[in-house]
Amino acid sequence: MQAFLHKSHHGFARHWQACSLGTGCGNSSPAAPAFLLRSNSCHSTQQQCRPASSPSSSSRSSSSNKRRGLKCRAEMERMRLLGVGSAAPPTVLTNDDLATLVDTNDEWISTRTGIRRRHVLAKGESLTGLAVQSSLSALAMAGIKPEELDLIIFATSSPDDLFGSACQLQATIGAKNACGFDLTAACSGFVMGVITAGQYIRTGASKKVLVVGGDALSRFVDWRDRGTCILFGDGCGAMVMTAAGADDSAPCALLGSAMHSDGAGQKSLNCMFSGEGVKAQLEGPAASGEGAFNNIVMQGGEVFKFAVRSVPQVIDKALADAGMQKEQIDWLVMHQANQRILDSVAQRLGLPADHVISNLEEYGNTSAGSIPLALDAAVRSGSIKKGDVVALAGFGAGLTWAAAIVRWG
Repeated sequence: MQAFLHKSHHGFARHWQACSLGTGCGNSSPAAPAFLLRSNSCHSTQQQCRPASSPSSSSRSSSSNKRRGLKCRAEMERMRLLGVGSAAPPTVLTNDDLATLVDTNDEWISTRTGIRRRHVLAKGESLTGLAVQSSLSALAMAGIKPEELDLIIFATSSPDDLFGSACQLQATIGAKNACGFDLTAACSGFVMGVITAGQYIRTGASKKVLVVGGDALSRFVDWRDRGTCILFGDGCGAMVMTAAGADDSAPCALLGSAMHSDGAGQKSLNCMFSGEGVKAQLEGPAASGEGAFNNIVMQGGEVFKFAVRSVPQVIDKALADAGMQKEQIDWLVMHQANQRILDSVAQRLGLPADHVISNLEEYGNTSAGSIPLALDAAVRSGSIKKGDVVALAGFGAGLTWAAAIVRWG
């Protein structure tokens, strides 16, 4: 394989800024996200801000509660998106390279997926390294120092350490005052990370949050399986979210959200542990063998049908949560899995093709890294501008799917 692994001329490390507005600082211990406390709904965030009242007191205090509720919502829901950054490995694997491994060609792959290249980690490189590049870029553009962060959420299904990579990232960038944890939701991970960060900010538990999405799924690809090896690459992106200051009159950045899961669909896309039995009872060298996972298994047709059905629905729910209509969406930044999925979802939503961000041709499917990579490119190019309403939507293994409606800048 070494003969056809190429180095990119540009390195594809992204150091781009979303915007430079916003205020707020301070540290506090992170609490459980508000959405974990709700029993029936994953997507309604506004109800958590309204003060509770007993039936006996509701009639005599409704006016007071309405006033307090509006004040609470104004204070708790306001947050800003300040910076974005991304990175991908310099090593590139083209469709022509894959044609030397499996029975395929550039035309076959590109017409069915939209993918022509993918970036893959080389020896000595790590996902944490990509996360560091992405995070420092986002922080620099946001004008925030690493030590100002109080929370880091790293969405990934392929950490360098089985116990998670968020703490490695926290230490490497010098975010000494931040708590860090990993969030595993596959290709929906970055969107769920944004929603989770929003809940921490709304409750006042955190003021400055770094949300990272990245994966290195090339580690779990069977490079002789034409059904999966043509799809996946490695990449990472990061975004800074902060609480808005009291003197900041800009509208809230997180307008609405929705997220769902259905474990019954796990058979359609998975990467299972490869061990068997009780390891302690194995005989000989097997008892000291290394733990490992199988390669990715995917039923492409089932995942396609799931995506084109579920993504428009979850975007509609996020819009309802925001009290908005789909005509108010300026841009769709969706998980980059397949160009035909992007086109189908855009058609169902009635969005013009030139308002759907796609970087599939260059990066392929980078799982949790795909949305921040695409968002970063769109902001840097000037496509997404201050005040634009952006629908972020992810879907993937689990099965999981999620959407967040955000206002940029």
